Amino acid sequence: MIRPWYEFCKWLCWVVLRVVWRYGTLGAQNAPPDGPLIVACNHVSYLDPPALGVGLRRPVTYMAKRELFEIPVLGPVIAALGAFPVDRTRGDVAAIKSAARVLASGAALGIFPEGTRNVDGSGKPQMGVALLASLSGATVLPAYVSGTSQAKRLAKITVVYGTPMRFALGRKASRDELAKWTEDLMGRIYALREKIT
Repeated sequence: MIRPWYEFCKWLCWVVLRVVWRYGTLGAQNAPPDGPLIVACNHVSYLDPPALGVGLRRPVTYMAKRELFEIPVLGPVIAALGAFPVDRTRGDVAAIKSAARVLASGAALGIFPEGTRNVDGSGKPQMGVALLASLSGATVLPAYVSGTSQAKRLAKITVVYGTPMRFALGRKASRDELAKWTEDLMGRIYALREKIT
């Protein structure tokens, strides 16, 4: 039952984003149509998850902070869409296992590596994307969302999807390798803003 509900919500979000914020995308065709996929994006607003997801043909499951599931209406809605909670105050093993199950099923997982909203891009990214990609062999699709931080001013919202990446080694990655991959990923994410005119 998740898929029809997801498709309805996706359509509704697309209509609102398109009408109110002149929503558009670039590079959506870069997303692999199937297989395990991690969509990794910068994070500046609560509008980022719907903006990121509606631009892709395949459903995207999100890892969302635990507090969102405690909000009336919003919590049940995002849970019904397949999102699962993560406790950002500690290393949440349950959330990592949930993310690994999503990828093992061949689905797409949306993650914001910076872990929280970060308007100026100065936040320290977490290594979760690189870790999950190295363990699962999933493809990583970098993405950049623009305009959501100025949603109150009705700024145009654009999402740019980049070139897919792979972080697979065939062995357990070292912490230094994970850190290097994370740095590379964030560099590619922020380079995508140059494509927005």
